[in-house]
Amino acid sequence: MNAWNAAEDADFRGPLDVTRAATAVLDAQDLIIGWSPAAQRLLGYLPEEIVGTPLEALVPPAVRGSAPPPEDVPGGGRELTLRHRNGRLVRMAAAFCPLAKVSEGAGPQAARVLVAAELEAHRMWEYRQAMLHGLATRSPVGLGIYDTDLRLTWANSAYCREIGLPLREFLGARADELYPGGEFVTEGYPRTLDAVMHHVIDTGEPVLDLHFVGQQPSDPGLDHVWSCSYYRLQNTHGQVLGVCEDAFDITGRYQAQRRLNLLVEASTRIGTTLDMTVTAREITDVAVPDFATAVTVDLMQSVLHGDEPEPSGGALPTLVRVATRSARDGPAGPPQSPHRVEYPPGSLQYRSLSCGGMVREERTVVVPLRAGGTPMGLVTFGRATPMTAFDKGEIELADELVTRTAVCLDNARRFAREHTAALTLQRNLLPQHLASPSAVELAHRYLPSGDRAGVGGDWFDVIELSGTRVGLVVGDVVGHGLQAAATMGRLRTTVRALARLDLAPDELLGRLDDLVEQTAEEQAATVGTGLGTDDVATGVTCLYAVYDPVSRHCTMARAGHLPPAVVDPEGGVSFPDLPAGPPLGLGGLPFESLEIELPAGSLLALFTNGLVEARDRDVDEGLAILGGVLGDHRRPLAELCDHALAALLPDGPAADDSALLLARTRELDTRQVAAWELPAEPAAVGKARELATGQLREWGLAELSYATELVVSELVTNGIRHAAGPLHLRLLRDRTLLTEVSDTAHTSPHLRHSASDDEGGRGLFIVAQLVQRWGTRYTRYGKTIWTELAFPPHYSGAPRPAR
Repeated sequence: MNAWNAAEDADFRGPLDVTRAATAVLDAQDLIIGWSPAAQRLLGYLPEEIVGTPLEALVPPAVRGSAPPPEDVPGGGRELTLRHRNGRLVRMAAAFCPLAKVSEGAGPQAARVLVAAELEAHRMWEYRQAMLHGLATRSPVGLGIYDTDLRLTWANSAYCREIGLPLREFLGARADELYPGGEFVTEGYPRTLDAVMHHVIDTGEPVLDLHFVGQQPSDPGLDHVWSCSYYRLQNTHGQVLGVCEDAFDITGRYQAQRRLNLLVEASTRIGTTLDMTVTAREITDVAVPDFATAVTVDLMQSVLHGDEPEPSGGALPTLVRVATRSARDGPAGPPQSPHRVEYPPGSLQYRSLSCGGMVREERTVVVPLRAGGTPMGLVTFGRATPMTAFDKGEIELADELVTRTAVCLDNARRFAREHTAALTLQRNLLPQHLASPSAVELAHRYLPSGDRAGVGGDWFDVIELSGTRVGLVVGDVVGHGLQAAATMGRLRTTVRALARLDLAPDELLGRLDDLVEQTAEEQAATVGTGLGTDDVATGVTCLYAVYDPVSRHCTMARAGHLPPAVVDPEGGVSFPDLPAGPPLGLGGLPFESLEIELPAGSLLALFTNGLVEARDRDVDEGLAILGGVLGDHRRPLAELCDHALAALLPDGPAADDSALLLARTRELDTRQVAAWELPAEPAAVGKARELATGQLREWGLAELSYATELVVSELVTNGIRHAAGPLHLRLLRDRTLLTEVSDTAHTSPHLRHSASDDEGGRGLFIVAQLVQRWGTRYTRYGKTIWTELAFPPHYSGAPRPAR
């Protein structure tokens, strides 16, 4: 018994069935001798009107002669047109059925029966029959009918092909017996066939497009995926007869969708960072366990260091295993550290490295990682049972996964190279060894950005100034990378140069702002930087402070930077109300200085916003944390720096660079400073020499009297000659002997070479030959010319700053 015979056993009666069709009994001459009620309804004639009439009389003249011949087979049919009682034409499907002859007797003898029905109704029935026949014999959809005990009672040809047996050999079997071990993978539904069918029978709710995964009985060893639908069957009285299953093998479509899903997942999960090791691990996480049971990623050692891929030169490159993942290790897997790997000749990996292309066997595929056609490494995909061998589509998918990974790895490699270069440049541009001025005790910390966006442009510096003063500076360049680091170095150098001019903090920032405000083309022409119009110097923030240990005054100004933290000797923390000023390069607003007094032992903290600002913390909260740490200011400064980093950056480097500069103030006591006011008259020159030499004898520096007398004489004489008002002479005994003469003039002295017959002009030249350094600084009241003399080698009487 085949599927179609099973369908034929059912009562598929059509419109030409004699029990429902219009019938007319004809004698041998085609006279109508019998007329059924159905015929009366179809053509409108009453029996008494039509009986005895030739059939031909009902045929319109235009179509006479088209009646079927007597030899029409039983059950056959053809189109026939007859005239209705009201005159309209009725198109019908008709069949002539011969009757067996009976014994001769009185009255007309019936020869055959005309069976007719409306043509449209007959055609609809034929369509339904063709559909049923197609479902039973030609449909690719497997159809099975199960009774209420969930035993198979009928199946079509497609279902039989799936099973691989004639229907008679598996009739009465349960679905779970036909597909053992299979299960539904659609969320929200039971896993087993029996459970789903019971649900449909019990609730009457149809279930559509459930995905069932199992092995096809006719093809064991290979998992298939079917799209299954179920609906309840019942008779006209509502009695439940069973459930019908529609199943269509969608293995190919399912695999294609899974490949597409894998690519979509790869596009979101591979390359989330600019870390090559992380990127390599991401492809293993995507591929295992759905695509492969094991994946390894090997990179060339040069690539891992951010360099260009090594040229082959006939030798195989050095490979480093950076990622490995196996399905048997579970989601996490054992921790792996990068290590070198070597492949023996003849191995798939060796062959791939040698030929530069993909190499595969049944369950292993080795795909080269390429960037611009140059190999960077290898990715090896492996499968173990029960997974099947890689097919053509899966090999193409492996190649696509590796191609996407290679792009991400090459981006990460390029970033690593630039990041390393920027970090090296930044470290070289930052002060390697800070000065150790006597004015302050120093400690600092610098933490580069932990974000893969690149090295930032934060910087700090300590600049020794004349008169034992010290300049403290901290700044922040917008952006990351090489340009930010280069800009930082340029600005740091500029600040040091301007600071050497002894400019006030607000004037220094004004000069720096003028430089940054120049266009990128002007900067390129001026200093040869070649920067574009998007120079990251615009928007730089900076804080500059000058501390004088003699007056204990600190003057500071800022350009858009955070104010410093000030801790008094009792531990009180404050953030001075220092006018903010615009960031550098914006122009339009002046900078203002603030002068405060810092008792000896005060603590001054300069920092960048990366230290106190974070994604989950605003600046005010960060400043409060920093203030709490600095309150314990009696700690050693190095410990205080570490404590601040631990409190503000507990998870290590932040998304931005972080710089912290701590300075604990000292003062020069009266034993180290001597100052006098002198009238601007010639007699003051001798008085100045006398005062200076007397102070040197008191300090035990009589050995420097000769040079100091010459310096004092020249500077005081110049002050009397070129300035008005009183003069001020000051000697400072610090690490050198400092001599300062201040006057009210703003003109700068010039060192020049006098001719042999000149009567003057040699004094400043002689001074420059006697001293270590000399210079001029300007104040709002005039200028100060200063010199430094080194102590004699045997001198040990210079006291260190006491507080």
